[in-house]
Formats: sequence, structure tokens, C-alpha cells
Amino acid sequence: MQNALSTPPDPTNEPVLSYAPGSPERSAIRAELERLRGMTVEIPAYIGGDAVYPGSPSSVRVPHDHQHELGTVHQSGANEVAQAIDAARAAKSEWAAMDWTDRAAIFLRAADLIAGPWRHTLNAATMLGQGKNVHQAEIDAACELIDFLRFNVHYADQIYREQPDNSSGVWNQVQYRPLEGFVLAITPFNFTAIQGNLPTAPALMGNTVLWKPASRSVYSAYFLYQILEEAGMPAGVINMLPADDGADVGTPAMASSEFAGLHFTGSKATFDHLWKTVGENLDTYRTYPTIVGETGGKDFIVAHPSAHSTQTATAIVRGSFEYQGQKCSASSRIYLPESLWPTIKEELAEQIESLQVGPPEDLTNFVNAVIDQRAFDEITGYIDRAKESDDAEILFGGTYDDSTGYFIDPTVILATDPHYESMEEEIFGPVTTIYVYDDADYEATLDLIDSTSPYALTGAVFAEDRAAVRATMDRLEQSAGNFYINDKPTGAVVGQQPFGGARKSGTNDKAGSALNLHRWISPRSIKETFTPPTHYGYAFHQPDEDA
Repeated sequence: MQNALSTPPDPTNEPVLSYAPGSPERSAIRAELERLRGMTVEIPAYIGGDAVYPGSPSSVRVPHDHQHELGTVHQSGANEVAQAIDAARAAKSEWAAMDWTDRAAIFLRAADLIAGPWRHTLNAATMLGQGKNVHQAEIDAACELIDFLRFNVHYADQIYREQPDNSSGVWNQVQYRPLEGFVLAITPFNFTAIQGNLPTAPALMGNTVLWKPASRSVYSAYFLYQILEEAGMPAGVINMLPADDGADVGTPAMASSEFAGLHFTGSKATFDHLWKTVGENLDTYRTYPTIVGETGGKDFIVAHPSAHSTQTATAIVRGSFEYQGQKCSASSRIYLPESLWPTIKEELAEQIESLQVGPPEDLTNFVNAVIDQRAFDEITGYIDRAKESDDAEILFGGTYDDSTGYFIDPTVILATDPHYESMEEEIFGPVTTIYVYDDADYEATLDLIDSTSPYALTGAVFAEDRAAVRATMDRLEQSAGNFYINDKPTGAVVGQQPFGGARKSGTNDKAGSALNLHRWISPRSIKETFTPPTHYGYAFHQPDEDA
């Protein structure tokens, strides 16, 4: 019987391995890449703890070598969704009633499994299936996911300890119930950590989950599900439903009266559709569903005339081209003062020229392939139109090749029109656009930044003038949910920079903080009176003594 008030281990951020030449992890990841490349897997749906093989399987291929098949994945549909809802319902009572420390222990063990025996497998799967270099895989599939699991346990402990004040003869309590129904988690291709956090965060708080992984990251999802099982996750708590067409899972799931929550990361268009669907189905639901979503961004870097040129140029290169710009936080619109532009241009030329592009198995490559043919075609469309435009020119890059893999060289566009399409539209690729402003127009440029995009996810200012930093922070207060001073606008760390944006970037529920976990509970206030009154009367309505 558990009757101790247990305190889970204090979390610390997982150290990032360097994979430097001669390091043991460099040899280990190369061996694991070779092992995974030499095998093929058949990826099922996982429903109630059982592997299910529905539908005709589709191929899972390597973005940088699209002729190489990693495996096949079976397609879920309405039948599998119905089975998963049944499994989630069957598991719910026992899972919700389980002491929260036992739920926590499962996810803490999963974190240790990823940190230890599964680290190189999950990293290699992310490199092969999602086209990340070893550093991007390490900070994502290993470190950030480990941090999500450990810090979420810490935040859950804080939440459960939050209790109201008491008064004489009264004991007040708050019970943090899970939502009444199941949570649908729809995860993106670009971060294995987000893929792991979206289903596990609600599950930690006692919910059962239907998990629809992105078709373009289902390979790493397959290994992640095995890790959760090995960690002791009971059958039916998280049910994995792969599908190339997300509507095959999302539509029947959100038509259920038991749908209680949506945890989403993906495109604005998809989130808009899902939100509208929830609204259309409101009469179906037992309770108003919780909706948590993070969509995209048109993230900015603005340099004040007092900025350091080399630091600004480095932030542009890292912020725009790490993981091929396939981050919702990637910097894709840059505002530079005329006085610094010649120097920054030289710095950019020198750094971009040295970037190596190629497969992630070659650890010297900084930039790798974009995720698939659809992304390749959309991104190169922006490049081709810039080549023909009177309002833009290609300064660096602009070349691409999809004969073996979906490779696009890091591309910088210079726009003379601050409203040119690549300054306004999310591209999600290794393309960034620069607009050069007159130094005297800095304040007007801040207004331009705020009004140009419907998104408000991340942004950065470079300045050595502290008054300029403060003025920029104040003017752009609503323009970015994560704001960076003299740093690139990517790379938020769990427990340090809770991540999320508002406006059309999402609901800003800050993954990696207690704010997110609060969305997956339904509090109940409980008042216990030890000596209840025995008569309705109060002193105020008694007659005066001299009446």
C-alpha cells in the first residue's frame, strides 16, 4: 500500500553528446545507422497493447535516399479508431485510479531507457526516417524527449501539491481528475520529442490516448512505442494509429461522444480544420473538449544598427538552415540595417559557402535532405519564383536536386519589397529572406515586423544598445511567444524556455511547463465540514434583545 508522500527525482537537462571525432558515441551511432539500414520493419497499429495490421501497407523511405525502403506501415481507419476508443475506455479506470507516482515511474523509466540502451536506436531512426544530422537528432530524439518526460513528472508533482487554504472546522481539497473521455494526440514529422510529448503528457495526468503519428515520422514512432511498452505502459493507455491520411483517424475519433481533448502540432490549415470539426460536433460530446495546438511561424530576426555583425550572421545561418529550416521556429524573414548589410553579407557568404550538404550518415554534412517530394516541390517553387521576380533576387544557393534525395542548398533571397511572398509565407525549408531597411526607420521596421505575419511563434533581436533591446521587446510583445535577445530564435530547452506562440501559431500552452499539463486535468473542489450545523438559523436575522 502506497501511503507515503513521495517526491520524484529532481529533473536536470539531459547532457548533449558531442559525437566529436574519436568519441564512443560517434562509433556507436555509425554502427546503429548501418544496422537499421540493413533491416526492414513492418509497422502496425498498436491497439490495446496488441499489434494490428490493417489495410494495405505503404512504404517508409529515406528522405536523402528515396530508393531505400526502411519498412512498410499499415493504414488505420474507422474500424481501428473504434477499437482504440474501446481499448482506451477499458484502460481508463485503472490508469486514472493508479497512484500518480506509479504512472510517473513508467515515464521516468522511459526517459532512462532513451538515455541509455535506446539512445542510438532512436537517434538513428530519426536520422534515417526524418533526415536529421546527428546533432539535430541528439538534441531532439534523445535530449529534448528525455527532458519532456522527466520535467513533466516534476511539474505534475507541483500541480498535485497545489491545495487550497482551510478554515476552522473545514478541510478543503482539490482533486485533479483526468478529462472525461480520451485525448487525441496528432504529432508532427519534424520533432521526435514532440511526437513523444503529445501523447505522454496527457497520459501522465491519468488520461488514455489515441495517438496519430505523422506518416513522415512513423519510423521513429515505431521504436518510441516499443520504448513505452518496455517502460511498463499498460495496454490501452496509448494506442498508436498510423495513417497516411490523417482524416482517416481524426474524423472518426472526433465524431465520438468520448472525445475529450486534442493535443496537436502541425500546420495551421489542419488545425483550423480540426477546430471547426470540434465546433460542428459540439452537440455530440459529453464535455467541451480541451484544444491545445501549436501550428507554425514566420519567425524573424531583426538587427538594430548597434548589432554585432558576425553574431547576427551566425544566428541567421543556424536559425535558418539547421534541420533544413524544417522547424516551426526557424528564422525565415530577416530585417537588417543598411549600415551593417555589407559586413553581414560578407559573413553570410563565408559561412554559407562552407556548409556541406548531403546524407546524415556522413557526419560532416551540416544540411541534409528535406522530408519528401511534396515539401521539395513546394520549397523549390519559392526559389524558382524568386529567380523570376522583379522584387527579389537569389543571393546564395538557389540550387537543388531530387535525383537521389530531396536536397535543396541553403538559399538566401534578398527582397526589395518587405511584403514579397517569401517574407510573409511559411516555407518550412532551407530558404530565408532578407529585407534591408534604412537605419533611421528602425521603429517603423518594428511595426512592419508586427503586422507582416499572422503568426507569433518566435523572434529575435540583435543589438548592443540596451535601450533598443527594451524598445524592441515592448513593441513586439505580442509578436512572438518565445523571444530571443542576441540569439537565434530556435532551440528552446525544456525547463528553461517553455515553448509556444499565440495569434495563428497556436494556443500558447507552453510545452515543457506545468501550463501544458494543466490542460489535461479537470479539477474538482472538495469541501469537508467536520461539525455540520444542525439548524438553518444565522445570527443576523435574530430579533434585537430590546425588541
